[in-house]
Amino acid sequence: MATNLALDPALLQRAFELSGLPTKKAAVSLALEEFIRRHEQRGLLELFGTVDGDPWSELADWRRDDALR
Repeated sequence: MATNLALDPALLQRAFELSGLPTKKAAVSLALEEFIRRHEQRGLLELFGTVDGDPWSELADWRRDDALR
């Protein structure tokens, strides 16, 4: 998809320096991927602490029971 963007030259230059990426397309694509990843991680962080009990002990019980079969 062709899109015209007016990018801040200083931000773009900093992105090139930090990422080592050679093109505007690569830098913008990486920025979008990072944006999406961070927002998805926020959703996971909101789930933290909402599980009752110890899910790891339940997994250990399941593996032990499976090994006995």
